[in-house]
Amino acid sequence: MPVPESPAKTRLTFSEVQVGAGIPRAGKAAGNPYLPEIATIVEIIQETPNIKSFRVRFDDDLLQAAFAFKPGQVGQLGVLGMGEATFAINSSPSERSYVQFSVMQAGEVTIGLHCLNEGDKVGVRAPMGRGFPVEEWKGRNLVYIMGGIGAAALRATILYTLEHREDYGSITILYGARTPVDLTYQYDIAEWESRRDIDAVITVDAPFPGWEGRVGMVPMVLEELAPKPENTIAVCCGPPIMIKFTLQALQRLEFPNEQVYTTLEKRMKCGIGICGRCNVGSKYVCVDGPVFSLAELKELPDEL
Repeated sequence: MPVPESPAKTRLTFSEVQVGAGIPRAGKAAGNPYLPEIATIVEIIQETPNIKSFRVRFDDDLLQAAFAFKPGQVGQLGVLGMGEATFAINSSPSERSYVQFSVMQAGEVTIGLHCLNEGDKVGVRAPMGRGFPVEEWKGRNLVYIMGGIGAAALRATILYTLEHREDYGSITILYGARTPVDLTYQYDIAEWESRRDIDAVITVDAPFPGWEGRVGMVPMVLEELAPKPENTIAVCCGPPIMIKFTLQALQRLEFPNEQVYTTLEKRMKCGIGICGRCNVGSKYVCVDGPVFSLAELKELPDEL
């Protein structure tokens, strides 16, 4: 009895799979979206006791030169033989010599990453997802609201808008952490506080020995600052509980849902909208996000 032929399998190329802004990958992995590019760790920055920033450079020089992403997009950073995890790309989009990811030690892959040294190899699949609509924000005031490691998701967007300062109205950066030791990007904070063309407000949750700065949780400080919603975009990221109370504070300040943006911390696997692991309602966080406006979030299930 003849065996029926199996239907021909279709192999998707990277250019055929919707990946956020549709920026194609180059290099050896261009034909397989699951195959990471090999990169070398060129610098490791100890941001806090449990957060490290990894500056990596693709081993393929042509890929490094061509690499581009939109602020807010993410990537998969992997330890060879161990697995990969999703992290925000938080170097400046104009940076051409390296790509930066910040990693908080929390699970197997992140522990593996924290054990690596400069010169070690990692796997990278990036960019992925939808970034912040920074072009649409031109002429608007911007309020960045961040807590703890949440600064990693907004850093590239902040750097971009500061590099294009003339395109935006007033810029306020509100950043808080549990203690001063938990504040990431101290080098950025120093620059932000020294600039006269932006307002930087740094706070910690409770009094801490030696801390002379502001004390108060981010949502409370936000309401004290009371930014006006007229012509203003609010962007927030941080621990889920912080985001919850920050969004409530923004509603009390009468910010329209369409003017509030955040990023979702939803575990991804394939990163290209196929496996369904990050599916929420009709959306795939890895493709339709991770950036969403509050108006979009209101249309998604409560499981978020």
